[in-house]
Amino acid sequence: MDLFWPGFSSQQQVRGGGGLSRRAWLLAGAALAGGWALRGARAWDEALLHRQMAARYGEDGVRRLQARLEMLRAQAGLPVAQQLEAVNAFWNQRILASEDLVVWKETDYWATPLESLGRGAGDCEDFVIGKFFSLVHLGVPAQQMRLIYVRARVGGMGSTHSIAHMVLGFYDTPQADPLVLDNLVVRMQPASQRSDLTPVFSFNAQGIYVQGQRSAPAERINRWQDLQQRMRKEGFDAL
Repeated sequence: MDLFWPGFSSQQQVRGGGGLSRRAWLLAGAALAGGWALRGARAWDEALLHRQMAARYGEDGVRRLQARLEMLRAQAGLPVAQQLEAVNAFWNQRILASEDLVVWKETDYWATPLESLGRGAGDCEDFVIGKFFSLVHLGVPAQQMRLIYVRARVGGMGSTHSIAHMVLGFYDTPQADPLVLDNLVVRMQPASQRSDLTPVFSFNAQGIYVQGQRSAPAERINRWQDLQQRMRKEGFDAL
């Protein structure tokens, strides 16, 4: 997994081993205040999505797509806490953890939700993307979520080995301890309970944040822009 993008200057890039203090979890949400009006779920052309999935990925892909559509219909209008649980569980259960080189034959590829469902596999970024856009479709404001790059300690409490990883953070309020949606630890937990994670930087549609400060617009992340363009062509929600 690559923490760097073309067009993102060296002054703005944060090396994976440099993790921030634990206070960074709260700082990551500091700029979220305002603009949290709840939006209703937007309609998709489900027939078109089924045709695309069948043509590109066959019946297995269609079944995974249908399961997602049914999950979203079942969660429409329910409390956000329940939607978070359902969306987190769906992606963790339906998608196998893999690497971009295995799934896409590329070193770093950000799959759309349709692509991840089609292949039935993805890396940590693909899990986060699927969860983020599922929640946006249900009406959870994008401003309340962050795609957060972290260093994740693996190998147990005594381990010093860490990997580059991405999780989704949900902030109930701008100053709240964010809830972490992860595919490594499937049960959602507040960030304060995830001592195995060290936040590096985060972003959402509003911008890129390092140490809680907005350092660049989200448009500087080329893969984020490419992802949304491909989603629009598929008929999925994009920001």
